[in-house]
Amino acid sequence: MSKLAIGFRRWHARLAAVLVCVLVAAVQVAGVSGPAARAAGLTPQQLAGQRVIYSYSGLVPPPALVDAIRDGRAAGVIFFGENISSTAQIAGVIGQLRQAQAQSPIHVPLLLMTDQEGGIVRRLPGDPVLSAKQVGQSADPLAAAVEAGFGAGRTLRGVGMNVNLAPVLDVYDTPGNFIDRFQRSFSNDPAAVTALGLAFTTAQQATGVAATAKHFPGLGSAPRDQNTDTGPVTLPVSASKLRSADEFPYPPAIFARVKLVMLSWAIYPALDPDRPAGLSPAIVDQELRGRNGFGGVTITDAIEAGALDSFGTTGQRATSAAAAGMDLILCSARDIGQGESATSALADAYTSGQLDPTAFTAAVDRVTALRAGLP
Repeated sequence: MSKLAIGFRRWHARLAAVLVCVLVAAVQVAGVSGPAARAAGLTPQQLAGQRVIYSYSGLVPPPALVDAIRDGRAAGVIFFGENISSTAQIAGVIGQLRQAQAQSPIHVPLLLMTDQEGGIVRRLPGDPVLSAKQVGQSADPLAAAVEAGFGAGRTLRGVGMNVNLAPVLDVYDTPGNFIDRFQRSFSNDPAAVTALGLAFTTAQQATGVAATAKHFPGLGSAPRDQNTDTGPVTLPVSASKLRSADEFPYPPAIFARVKLVMLSWAIYPALDPDRPAGLSPAIVDQELRGRNGFGGVTITDAIEAGALDSFGTTGQRATSAAAAGMDLILCSARDIGQGESATSALADAYTSGQLDPTAFTAAVDRVTALRAGLP
């Protein structure tokens, strides 16, 4: 038996008992979701908008964003530290955005998200206080992971958000490398990352807040100074290592119905030598959906990332990501125009036939089903 299998069995014995309690809570909190709204009857701009996450600068959402939501041209909003001065302030903003959504032709909640991983990667004050690495190094890692997941969910629900762009399932391979230096990885042991990521995910989703596993197929081998936010990153990892270590945490998370998966912007030559993961049909459709069996919502990392500098404009990147199988386009430059550009480009590609209409509608249906099950 492999070390990974032995390690996972060791973690699994305790994890099973913990997750039974968490799943009971999930049923009590989440309840039964209603039917997903249909894409039929939407204009191309509205249809495209169901695949775009907007962002804005400052503490007050601009009228253009409120109008886009009210008109049914936005799937959701991502919030950053600069948007938040206090929990009361951001709760008021979210109330305003939800009111605009209630006036729209789209009868499912907005996706209202942030990065509340824990440690230094927190946009809201409060839990989870521990970083992923601190969770992994704690005296009782499973209990700490469950508390971190519940804490993240409580924090987001407390201000009206319903999606967390966490947990990170990257398995770091070198101490101090890119993902480890900020303490964003639970461990360098795939079995430990699997167990702790699963505990965090299940606990958080028990509060009604959707979890996002990231960054598929894994940034655990990225060197310290290589960041897809600032430039291209190529990770020459073998397919065997990707599947036995980096992707190891994903099948259990998928089995536990993690709601979203975020793909990385790194290039993995063993899977696709030419395109970043989030622009690669081979990685999105074949590796994530096919080989790993994910049927939920895929979301890009920041569409303005430096890793995509050679892949055209915002509209071209959004269209390429959609063609690769990405459901949601994350426009996080704090610029309403960025989201509008992505929406217009997707609408044009849909009406011209550049994007397959059946696949386009299927992506919208997946996003709508996710939204229908959230508070």
